[in-house]
Amino acid sequence: MSARHTPGPACVADDADLFDVTEAIAAEWAALGVRGSFLARHIDTGEQLGFDVEESVPLASVAKVPLALVTLDRIATGELDAARPVLVDPATSSVGPTGLAAFRHPATVAVGDLLLLMLSVSDNAAADTLFGLVPAEEVDARLRAWGCTGIRLRHRLNRMYECAAGAAGNDFSLALELAIRDDHSGRHTIETLDPAHANVGTATGLVDLLQRVWRDDIAHPDATAELRRVMGHQVFTHRLASELRADTIRVSGKTGTFLHLRHEIGVVESEVGDRVAMAALTRSDRRANLAPDIDLVIGTSARLAFEALRR
Repeated sequence: MSARHTPGPACVADDADLFDVTEAIAAEWAALGVRGSFLARHIDTGEQLGFDVEESVPLASVAKVPLALVTLDRIATGELDAARPVLVDPATSSVGPTGLAAFRHPATVAVGDLLLLMLSVSDNAAADTLFGLVPAEEVDARLRAWGCTGIRLRHRLNRMYECAAGAAGNDFSLALELAIRDDHSGRHTIETLDPAHANVGTATGLVDLLQRVWRDDIAHPDATAELRRVMGHQVFTHRLASELRADTIRVSGKTGTFLHLRHEIGVVESEVGDRVAMAALTRSDRRANLAPDIDLVIGTSARLAFEALRR
């Protein structure tokens, strides 16, 4: 792989044609005022394209993927029972708009179903309940033992909201303004947006992880198989999959959204055997809760990359 040193993002690719695709994707991001990292890699050939792939970025809900892998590994090795019932009480669980986080009354859910809720509808309460069983420190240590570089897990999901509230009270608009301002200055008022304290990952580290999961080259094979299955049940398909909707293509992914962050990682598979792992980690200066044009440019990037890398 080589790099082309041009103004703007540091583009990397394996040949001139892939460089051209990379620069086209970077230009689309810049036109929307989107900053961040992108990497797409063919899992079997190793060919790849992307830009700013070593930048460490707060993960938001993308952190649920390594949490799921470590939890599933504990299940596969008999350390944790997938059928174990766990009480989730809204009075003490994490905030969020989906799944158990939106419940008003206590519910008892099995560990395996917490995993499904966490990945399929990005349920923060399910994720933090699992963090209660498999702490962030253990997830981080297991990732290091597996040789996963470029990913650090340090805190539960609700810590993001606690830090935002600590900086801006109940004014979410102010928290967003602080996040945008601090992103430009590099001095972070909200601790969980500071790469030194947040759950963070690089595009390279996340794509490495996906590649190893899809090749059964990490954790217990039963854990990787189940992670692939559950990521295939993702409900929110408005980013990576938005321009890859076809009966001949399968997209398994996980989004991450918080304040000015809009991410997705995933794997695109074709019926003829192409498998491309991707990470799109974006930041913007938007003050809107919804940004469909940014979601769409992630989808356009995924389509262009998949078309360029497929055999």
